[in-house]
Amino acid sequence: MTTDKSDGLIYMDHAATTAVESRVIEAMLPFFGQQFGNPSSIYTFAQTAAHAVDAPRDEVAPGLNARNSEVVFTSGGAESDNTALRSAAFALRDHGDHIVTTAIEHHAVLHACEWLEDLGFRITYLKPDGDGFVSADQVSAAITERTTVVSVMYANNEIGVIEPLGDISRSVSAKAAEFRHPIVFHTDAVQAAGWLPLDVDALGVDMLSLSAHKFNGPKGVGVLYTRHGAPFAAQAMGGSQERNRRAGTENTPGIVGTGLALEIAESARIESLEGDDSVLRMRDRLIEAITAIPKTRLNGPRAEGRLPNNVNFSFAGVEAESLLVNLDFAGVAASSGSACTSGSIDPSHVLLALGLRQDMARNSLRLTLGRENKESDVDRLIKVLPPIVERVRRLAGPGR
Repeated sequence: MTTDKSDGLIYMDHAATTAVESRVIEAMLPFFGQQFGNPSSIYTFAQTAAHAVDAPRDEVAPGLNARNSEVVFTSGGAESDNTALRSAAFALRDHGDHIVTTAIEHHAVLHACEWLEDLGFRITYLKPDGDGFVSADQVSAAITERTTVVSVMYANNEIGVIEPLGDISRSVSAKAAEFRHPIVFHTDAVQAAGWLPLDVDALGVDMLSLSAHKFNGPKGVGVLYTRHGAPFAAQAMGGSQERNRRAGTENTPGIVGTGLALEIAESARIESLEGDDSVLRMRDRLIEAITAIPKTRLNGPRAEGRLPNNVNFSFAGVEAESLLVNLDFAGVAASSGSACTSGSIDPSHVLLALGLRQDMARNSLRLTLGRENKESDVDRLIKVLPPIVERVRRLAGPGR
């Protein structure tokens, strides 16, 4: 892994994006120049690119315990989420018009659901408990004879909570058998790649979304797993690419990079959770040190059921923008939540769903670790953060 941190930057925003692996860059380079052919053309030169597009399926599929024919390459996690929900909803519209999801999904899922609502679909948004968990019983109770799609994220991008997909899947299957029609079960697994197992059979999902730039691959490329036989109505038309599931000339270098990046991430997953510099150990150190700061709340579960690289805190009387600016001056890159809404002044919809007050939902700090972080990074963060919190509170004035 190569990440230019010559300026002393401590990067703790890996949930937003990650550096592209040097091996991934090297594998991609020929397809920007020497091997620039269109994979859909039939002559020999172009067929080199066609093989390059198909070969990464053999790298992605084993990590998912899937067939390579079940792997669809997209432009990213947002497109994968949108395609999953829309394609299943339209393919099964003769069976029903009801979708079950959660109130803490990424906006790619929530906004797709809102769009479907405008077209007459009915959506149930399940509220999690105070740590962010949604239970199989909740999902089962929400499913009706008109339900055709259930979408529950694997791991939350803001608070890192890991949902019990196996249990939920069994509930969905039982309801599908009861009502005698298919119910597609989709999960947004964008934050899980490289940290959690992605075995689609163990998870029990019919569709699963990934985004390459979250696991040291290139931006603008994603994966949508679609189980063989799952109802699917193509959303991008105009070509026969991706087995008629997504029209458009394939992003050959991006696809090449995605396959290799996921293979590397999967092979490094266990190693990154063990040893003195393990991400898990660093996460727990951050939780212990930061919750010791007065008037600080940890958002999401403390350890069990939480991503190994994610921590999220709310600080009473500390505006997130001021906190992030001060951390930036101190050489620490962090965020207040989803990178897709970082320009918004609205409180986090995830934290509000957990029951936080609006002020606490605004005053949040998300730190997400990567494989290149070291204990020395945690040492420095723990040293600079408490005085920053104290200073921001003091400047905010009494009563904050």
